[in-house]
Amino acid sequence: MTRDVLSTLKPASGSRRKPKRVGRGQGSGHGKTSTRGHNGQGSRAGATYRAWFEGGQMPLSRRVPKRGFNSPFRKVYQIVNVEAIQKLSSEGKMQNGVVTPEIMAKVGLVRKSSDLIKILGDGDLTTKLDVTAHAFSKKAAEKIEQAGGVTRIIKVAAKV
Repeated sequence: MTRDVLSTLKPASGSRRKPKRVGRGQGSGHGKTSTRGHNGQGSRAGATYRAWFEGGQMPLSRRVPKRGFNSPFRKVYQIVNVEAIQKLSSEGKMQNGVVTPEIMAKVGLVRKSSDLIKILGDGDLTTKLDVTAHAFSKKAAEKIEQAGGVTRIIKVAAKV
């Protein structure tokens, strides 16, 4: 019984459409110019358009206003305050007083450990910590060292 059903399956009516057959004579409805029109850009053989081409209209990338200067060498840091590190260390989430980008990503202070991280000095720090990051503000470095901790800067290789 199952074989009979499988052998009679057909697509729903109207869901499948025959392909447009161009250049097969006037009787097909797509004869002579084969739906390309008479003259112009798309009528010739080998005519292709770039994906962003707008038919000679001023392209969107040129119509949209541009503001200011956008440096291609800009560094975007993920910011972590000393206060957040203190809170997590008091909760016991920092092992052995060591704070690295991997640990910060693991506990949820930053999104990715591979991105640049900067430690800022907002808040107080009482725990002795060994903090490793790509950059420190003066105040953050001061507070970490006052608490008896160490700051280590990760050197970033220049992109060429």
